[in-house]
Amino acid sequence: MNEDSRKPERIRMVDYQIAARGVRDERVLTVMRELPRHLFVPEPYRAAAYQDSPLPIGQGQTISQPYIVARMTELLEISPEDRVLEIGTGSGYQAAILGRLAREVVTIERIPEVADQAKKNLEHLGILNVQVEVTDGTEGYPLGAPYNAILVTASTPEVPRPLMDQLADGGRLVAPVGSRDLQDLVRLIRKGEQFTRESHGGVVFVPLLGKYGWKL
Repeated sequence: MNEDSRKPERIRMVDYQIAARGVRDERVLTVMRELPRHLFVPEPYRAAAYQDSPLPIGQGQTISQPYIVARMTELLEISPEDRVLEIGTGSGYQAAILGRLAREVVTIERIPEVADQAKKNLEHLGILNVQVEVTDGTEGYPLGAPYNAILVTASTPEVPRPLMDQLADGGRLVAPVGSRDLQDLVRLIRKGEQFTRESHGGVVFVPLLGKYGWKL
C-alpha cells in the first residue's frame, strides 16, 4: 500500500475532527492532510490511525489524538523561520509536523528504543530538519537555545524552569500542566523576563519524567 492510498482518510480526519472543531491555521491543516500518520503507528494499530484517538506506540508511550496535535501546533504559531524544541518525541509524528512548518526542530526523547524508531520514521519520509536527541527532556536542550517555540507532549506538574529559560523573547511554549490524571493545556508567551500564561482547556497526557518533571 503506497503512502497516498489513505489520503482520503487524512482529508476526512482534518475536515471533520480538526477544522470542524475550530482549528483555523491553514498551514497546520495542510501539513496534516499530507503527512501519513499511519506510518507513525505500529502495524497492529494502523487501521485506526485516522480515528480521533491516541494510540499505543510501545514502551508505555502513545501517539496523541489528531485534534490535540493540531490544537497544540496551532497554539505555537510557528513561522517558516522558527527554531522549535519538542519534548517527548514518541513516534515522531508531531516532530514531523513541526519539521514541515519550521526551519529547524530539536526533539528530545527519554527512551532510546522509541527515539530510534522515530528517527527511522522521519528518515523514511525525508524529513531532514529534525534532530532527535536522547536525554532528559525536562532540562531542554541548551545547545540549540533560544527557541521561538517549545512544545511539551507529556504532562508536567509545572512548566520546567529550564524550558522557560530557553524560550526566546516573544516565544511561545505549550504544555499540559497539572496532575498525573488531568492537565490544563497551558501556553506561555515570553516578553523579556515576563511570561504571560493562558489556559486552553483540559487534556490527558502520559507523564513527563525527569529532573524537573515527575519522578521515576
